[in-house]
Amino acid sequence: MSLKYTPDHEWIKVDGGNAVVGITHHAQDALGDVVFVDLPEVGKTFAAKDIAGVVESVKAAADVYMPVSGEITEVNEALRADPSLANSDPLGAGWFFKVKLANPAELDALMDETSYSTFSSAT
Repeated sequence: MSLKYTPDHEWIKVDGGNAVVGITHHAQDALGDVVFVDLPEVGKTFAAKDIAGVVESVKAAADVYMPVSGEITEVNEALRADPSLANSDPLGAGWFFKVKLANPAELDALMDETSYSTFSSAT
């Protein structure tokens, strides 16, 4: 499985033609305590960079963007019930949704861990 990152601080973990999406440590740090998530509908399709959801914290609200084009296959109901998972385990139990990739070549435009680390430390 490969892990990629967007400039908007989402991560995507790819496994074959499917992937899991969430927000990064940097994003949850910037937001503070997450109190609400608005997740997309299962079956809905999005283009890369479309707004797929919203995350709200005690400090701000932020859009969650689709890293790649695809169809939502599952949402994290545990996160909906306990939004603080986005803070406590953003790369694990705090995932937002799963997507069936429409165009895997779009992954090439995303950052790897080294590039993202350099990028996020500069923002």
